[in-house]
Amino acid sequence: MVCYIKSAIELPLLSSSAAVLEVVFPRIFNSPSILLFSSMRAEAAATPTSPMAPGLFDKKGRGEAQVEEKRVYDSSVDHKGRVPLRASTGAWKAALFIIAIEFSERLSYFGLATNLIIYLTKVLHQDVKTAAKNVNYWSGVTTMMPLVGGFVADAYLGRFSTVLCSTLIYLGGLILLSMCQLVPSLKPCDSGTCHRSLRVHEIIFSVAIYLISIGTGGHKPSLESFGADQFEDDHEEERKKKMSYFNWWNFGLCCGVLLGVTVIVYIEDKVSWGVADVVLTSIMGISLVIFLLGKPFYRYRVPTGSPLTPMLQVLVAAMAKRHLPYPSDAAQLYEAPKSQKSDKRLLCHTDQIRFLDKAAIIEHRDDEAAFEAEKLNTWRLATVTQVEETKLILAMVPIWLASLPFGISIAQTSTFFIKQASIMDRKLAGGFDIPPASVYSLAAISMIITVSCYDKILVPFLRRATGNERGISILRRIGIGMGFSIVAMAAAAIVERKRLRVAEAEQTSVVSMSVFWLAPQFIILGFADGFTVVGLQEYFYGQVPDSMRSLGLAFYLSVLGTANFLSSLLITVVDHLTGEGGRAGWFSKDLNKSRLDLFYWLLAAINAVNLCGYVYQASRYSYKNVQRKVGIANFTEQDIESS
Repeated sequence: MVCYIKSAIELPLLSSSAAVLEVVFPRIFNSPSILLFSSMRAEAAATPTSPMAPGLFDKKGRGEAQVEEKRVYDSSVDHKGRVPLRASTGAWKAALFIIAIEFSERLSYFGLATNLIIYLTKVLHQDVKTAAKNVNYWSGVTTMMPLVGGFVADAYLGRFSTVLCSTLIYLGGLILLSMCQLVPSLKPCDSGTCHRSLRVHEIIFSVAIYLISIGTGGHKPSLESFGADQFEDDHEEERKKKMSYFNWWNFGLCCGVLLGVTVIVYIEDKVSWGVADVVLTSIMGISLVIFLLGKPFYRYRVPTGSPLTPMLQVLVAAMAKRHLPYPSDAAQLYEAPKSQKSDKRLLCHTDQIRFLDKAAIIEHRDDEAAFEAEKLNTWRLATVTQVEETKLILAMVPIWLASLPFGISIAQTSTFFIKQASIMDRKLAGGFDIPPASVYSLAAISMIITVSCYDKILVPFLRRATGNERGISILRRIGIGMGFSIVAMAAAAIVERKRLRVAEAEQTSVVSMSVFWLAPQFIILGFADGFTVVGLQEYFYGQVPDSMRSLGLAFYLSVLGTANFLSSLLITVVDHLTGEGGRAGWFSKDLNKSRLDLFYWLLAAINAVNLCGYVYQASRYSYKNVQRKVGIANFTEQDIESS
């Protein structure tokens, strides 16, 4: 579908000296040295501008569209609440500050999360099954909290303020975690007999890690969407940079993960948990300062109230007018007139979920007075854009559900995979012992390689081969990763069966089999993450309404959160079914007497069946169609952007 709208526009001429210099010396003003002159540029940007009549040129011979190009009209503002200058705000100069704090947050999170099951079993003396459930519960809460954080960011606080508040809460959790390791009265005991000391420590420890969950809830969706906000969708160059942004965001994320599961985990295992917590607290504090230093370079979105209200209005209006017939032409549906300076992008009508179109049916088309009154009642008449935004959210539900089995596979990396590593030979040359959680670094390295090769090699090649700006569609990318997850679970099952045979032959708790036998399953899941996880981030950010982008990334995180809960439920159900009648179930306190290989085969089968359903849903999916502005002289042409 293609829509074209032309309208006359009046664009102001930027007469400040900073704007003139930007056109004459664009290379200088786009170089890294511009950071040194940020305060001078902010002062220059505050200089009043003088309007220029449509179609005229200034003294330098620049047309109004050329001058207007220097500012960003996408509803964002700079740190002083003004329309931002393109050269001095946003894009990579701002995104790098944001990726830096994400690097620190992931370093802290994975430094704790991957070793959590070891802490629960060795320090808090929980059995493997209970510890795995507790890790899944905590991971589930941590990845579900972004639904709350994303909503608050989009509706009330804004993304920058939400990131700031949540980082402070996160920092508070790390400080409390350090205290419960260093303050004598809060420290854990060395055995399972001192119940009172252990109980006090367990309470403080639980409060600390759930504070980190709350902090992550506001941090994750807001920070990633705040970074993506630094690139304008209607600017061709910045739009292409945004497609790379999610790849490099995950590159920085994986670098943090890599250091977390190697350096931090090593400190936890070989030095002390307290020292590791102090290091993480210090790193998070420094990263917060770095994030605040980028404040003059960010583009900010002002929250516009609850993004869910317009969708509820569409549902109410559609139900109220369910008896009305559909118009013969979709052009008869109501759409609010779009002024040139409006920052809201319009969506074109689609034929999916047609019932919702009734919300945009005009009841009093021939009575002007009644029509004006009807337009004021937003619970009775919705615009085509509001209807299409509601359709987008409803159309995401099947994709969200189809992503859950993939998330269940990923959940095993922080539970059973790590516990397997703890009872295998982890010695390297020279007698160096690899901490069990450090094996996760193989997945991080694999993902780093995947996203780098995808962005720098695959995408340019596929763009030329397919003519698609993205190379391949987002849903294809997600599906490829799901295929890798099936292979990873099959590999995990084969390796675990071999480990069980070795354990049976040796009759020892720690087998002589090298921990690097686990490498294939970690590496393949790293490939899967590079395709599916990054694809889900792009999908849930790009396909939600513009006013819901923090909440959109929370939807992606909720896939992983729900999958953690489902993983715990699946363990409980399988343990009950396989342990009936006094039989030995698949899960035992001793991992050498468990049947994780069968559990992994079950996950591979679930993922294989699910992939078939996903392919069917993806083939029927309609991407968001946005009218995108392209400035030409004193006219604007709008065409369709299919995300």
